[in-house]
Amino acid sequence: MSTDYQQAREVLGARLRELRLSAPGGRLTGTELAEQYGWNKSKVSRLENGRQTPTPDDLRKWAEAVGRPEVHDELLARLRGFESHIRSWRRQLASGHKAVQDTHLNAHADASVFRGWEPSMIFGILQTPDYARSIFTRYAELQRSPRDTEAAVRSRIRRQEALYDSSKHFHLIMWEATLHALICPPSVLAAQLDRLAGAVGLDTVELGIIPLHASLKIPPATAFWIYDDRQVIVENWHAELWIDDETSVDTYLRTWQTLRESAVYGVDAHNLINAARQALGSR
Repeated sequence: MSTDYQQAREVLGARLRELRLSAPGGRLTGTELAEQYGWNKSKVSRLENGRQTPTPDDLRKWAEAVGRPEVHDELLARLRGFESHIRSWRRQLASGHKAVQDTHLNAHADASVFRGWEPSMIFGILQTPDYARSIFTRYAELQRSPRDTEAAVRSRIRRQEALYDSSKHFHLIMWEATLHALICPPSVLAAQLDRLAGAVGLDTVELGIIPLHASLKIPPATAFWIYDDRQVIVENWHAELWIDDETSVDTYLRTWQTLRESAVYGVDAHNLINAARQALGSR
C-alpha cells in the first residue's frame, strides 16, 4: 500500500476517533459504538488506527452514532479523496482491459515528458500487437476478467502514436530479463525484439537497458511511470497506485535516476537486444 494512501487512512481514522470522543450526547466508548451496529469489537479500533478502510456505509453509521449526521459528507469526501489514488484491478477490469488502456491513453495525452522503469516485460508503448495480445490474455486469466483482448490491443497500439509526436519525450529503462521472458511464443518475442531494436533510433525515445551483470545500487523492483515529474503510476498484483503527492513523486524520481546509472544505451543496448534475439534461434 502506498505511503500517502496509508497516511490519509490514518488521518481519517484520527478524525473518527475525535468525533467519537467529542460526541454531543456524551463520549462513546468503542464497545458501545460497535454494539450499536453489531460490529466486531475490534472494528472500531482498526478504523481509528488506519488499519482498515471504512465503507461509505461505515461512515454514515459512525456519523449517526456520534450524533453528527452532518459530518457524513465531510467523511465521505475524505474517503474518496485518498481512495481514488488506489485503483484495484478487480474494479478496473470489471468490463475488460480496454477501459484501462483508454484511461492511460488519456493520461498520455496530457503529459509531454515520460520516465518509465520496467523489470518484467516490454513497455506497453513499445509492444507489438501479438506481444500485447499475449499479455492481455494472460492477465485476463489471472484476474478472471472479461475477454476484450482485441479492443484492448487496439487501444494500446493507439497510444504508440505518441512516439511520433515531437512534443513528447520518453526516457525508458528496462531490465535485461525483459528481453528473455517468454510470456509469449518465441516467434512473437523475436518480432517484439526486432520492434524494440527499431525504437532505439527514434528521436523521441531514450531507451536504456540494465544488463543482468550490471552493478546495482538498489534492487530492480516494481515497474512504474512518471508523468511530467508530477504523477506516478505504479502497478502491482492487486491494483494501480496513482500517486501525486510531492514527497512520493520525488522518491520515484530519485529511484529512476538511481536505476538509470546502471543502464546502457545506444550500441550497447542494441547489442543486448541482438544477443537476446540470437538466443531465441537456439531454442
